[in-house]
Amino acid sequence: MTRVSYEEAYPGLRFLPRSRNWWARLKGVARECIHLGDDIRWIAAVLPDTLYLRGKRANRRDPVRPEVSLCLECLSETFASELESFPGRVIAFEPDPALFTQYFFMATPDFEAAGLAPETAAAIDTRSSQDIGTCTECSGRATWVWFSREEIQSLDEVELIKSAVGEVFCGSHGARKLLACFEKLTEANIFYMNLPYGEAGAYVWI
Repeated sequence: MTRVSYEEAYPGLRFLPRSRNWWARLKGVARECIHLGDDIRWIAAVLPDTLYLRGKRANRRDPVRPEVSLCLECLSETFASELESFPGRVIAFEPDPALFTQYFFMATPDFEAAGLAPETAAAIDTRSSQDIGTCTECSGRATWVWFSREEIQSLDEVELIKSAVGEVFCGSHGARKLLACFEKLTEANIFYMNLPYGEAGAYVWI
């Protein structure tokens, strides 16, 4: 796998000097966006191209971009376009703001190795293969199914995953729904987030 520098991966980002100095490099600390020097109420550690399988990092794109810690503004500015342009199917579950510490995407072939229960995996796989029509916000082809906390509170609710209506969106509006969900959180400390890859999969939280 090819690895790229921070400057190549995130040309529009400004980083805190403390996260760029020799001590940070020695400790292997991820770079932080400039805004985290003043306000750390909302922070996400993003490994765009990485999934954890059985506790080990597995790269899912080439080249692999380095981990970066971002405020919500920088997260949106850096990754909104990539989220919106993802061509595959996404089943996304709204996280519990009081409990979640990770929000990550896993493609269907990785469900088992990522630790998803077989019954849950089968239910999500079924939903991701269904024809869901057009986006509720525009006439575009729907590729995202969004499940709110009111509809599904836990991945253990297999029957609800099979039957809940959800909201269907095109890639653009699906990504905006996800980011709008994050914007509702006055505080967040997301230890791990990645970006969609593959043909179909799910955004889940723990």
